[in-house]
Amino acid sequence: MRCLLVADLHYSLPKFDWLLKSAGDFDLVVLAGDALDLGSAVDYRAQTIVVRKYLQRISRVTRLLVCSGNHDLDSQSDRGEKVARWIDDIRALDIAADGDSVIIDDTLFTICPWWEGPIVRRRLEMQLESDAARREGLRWVWIHHAPPVNSPTSWTGVKSFGDADVAAWIAKYNPDIVFSGHVHQSPFVNGGSWIDRIGSTWIFNAGYEYGERPPHVLIDTQVGEAAWLSATGVQIVRLDQPLSRPVEFASVLPGWISFKPSASASASASP
Repeated sequence: MRCLLVADLHYSLPKFDWLLKSAGDFDLVVLAGDALDLGSAVDYRAQTIVVRKYLQRISRVTRLLVCSGNHDLDSQSDRGEKVARWIDDIRALDIAADGDSVIIDDTLFTICPWWEGPIVRRRLEMQLESDAARREGLRWVWIHHAPPVNSPTSWTGVKSFGDADVAAWIAKYNPDIVFSGHVHQSPFVNGGSWIDRIGSTWIFNAGYEYGERPPHVLIDTQVGEAAWLSATGVQIVRLDQPLSRPVEFASVLPGWISFKPSASASASASP
């Protein structure tokens, strides 16, 4: 399976254009939260309409999985908790989203909602408990917008901006992979990274940079490699070997990567 991970597109239409053009090269595209932008001058309702059309077009060329991030919360539930109702609605487009658990080939994907209250949090805990009981013989991948606390994938250069609950759930359930985003600076600052390993769990966060092409992570499960592509270059890691730091930049792209990293863009941003 060839998988493309992006996150934190923040209603950047050039980035969505790039994603639409690139999606067909992959068996699976994962958008790990923050498709929308709280700081945009564009009304939230208009943002959801435009992004929904992009996601629908992407889902026509490949499999698409989407989780919510903190910028995606557009509504309140009946119990007063913030929720991303527009993401719930994209299921009508045959797109797996918050709260869904899907098996693709030999992999179980658990798609986690962004939560800001006890009800959604408990619902997520129940989802993890349920999926843990049926993961046997499958690779288990979580899609959760925030990376775990005290990981290089959640380091801002000043402090860890990760999620303590995610760290505790990783310790409890030991998933194989966690796809995340949220902390924009992590791959670009001293002490940060796009990749981490906690026990047997691989953590990925592609980060954020300005420009038309988002930084992104590519994974080929058959080859057993993961690659991070950004304006700063390319880094490649074997998934069947221990993680060694620092991860060096590659001078030659492996054959399974079909396009080159962008040569321009700024590498600074905020979560």
